Amino acid sequence: MTLPPCPSSATNCVSTEATERCHAVAPFLLARAAAWPAIRAAVVALPRTRIVEEGADFLRVECRTILFRFVDDLVIQLRLDRNDLAIRSASRLGHYDFGVNRRRVESLRRRLEARGAIKASA
Repeated sequence: MTLPPCPSSATNCVSTEATERCHAVAPFLLARAAAWPAIRAAVVALPRTRIVEEGADFLRVECRTILFRFVDDLVIQLRLDRNDLAIRSASRLGHYDFGVNRRRVESLRRRLEARGAIKASA
C-alpha cells in the first residue's frame, strides 16, 4: 500500500511521505517492532475518531473536526522493512484546514512517544 500524495494546490494535508515543506511532517520511527497494538490504541484514543478499515499493517480512520464536524481522513501504514510508520492526514473538503491535520498528526506523535511505540523526535 502506498499513501496518496498530498495535492499541491491545497494546504489541508500533511504526510510523512510529502516532499513539499507545507505538507511534510517528520518521520515516525518505530522504537520497537511489536508496537502495532500501542499504535492502534493511541489512534482509537484520539478524540472524535473511528476506524473504518483495518488490516494487519494499516488503519484507515475518520476524524471529525470539533467545530463544524467535517470529516478528515487519517491513514497509517506500518512499514517494518523501514522501521517506521507512513502517515497521512487530510481534509475531505476545502482548501485550508487552519492546521488541524498537522496538529492531529503531532498529537498522535506525542501519544506514541509516551507509549514507547516510536522514538522521541529530536
